[in-house]
Amino acid sequence: MTAASERAELLVGAVVIAVAAGFLIWSTGALTGPGRDSYPLVASFPNVDGIEKGTEVRLAGVRVGRVDEVSLNPQTYLAEARLSIPAGIALPTDSAALIQSDGLLGGAYVELRPGGAPDLLGPGDEIEDVQGAVSLLTLMMKFVDSKSAEGDAPAAGAQP
Repeated sequence: MTAASERAELLVGAVVIAVAAGFLIWSTGALTGPGRDSYPLVASFPNVDGIEKGTEVRLAGVRVGRVDEVSLNPQTYLAEARLSIPAGIALPTDSAALIQSDGLLGGAYVELRPGGAPDLLGPGDEIEDVQGAVSLLTLMMKFVDSKSAEGDAPAAGAQP
């Protein structure tokens, strides 16, 4: 192997490592994370299945923030999610936070739906209109139970 080919392989390896490191930094949100022109909001959910630290927060389908922390409030027994929202996005006080499924395979995100109130949420305020995660398994079981109940009922006009 010549010295020129060894240098070329070394250069290619360095570029691959630099791209991988850049992707890692971008994917963790270190460049746009909390404290960089953002403010925190809190939302208390009855169920946060699929939501954890780093989960996306979307507004109109566009990623605008991340979940910084999820913890249990021992007084209310609700799961509190701390959201990091960019300072340029001002949400009305009657805005809603919903946990939405990203697909059938279980991904989830927090969707923000702005309200119409004249007052705006400030740093540390709580979004009071929330909807927790909906379990696909629970929905399927309700559907199966409703279909089996329909099958047990006698048909209209049937004689016993």
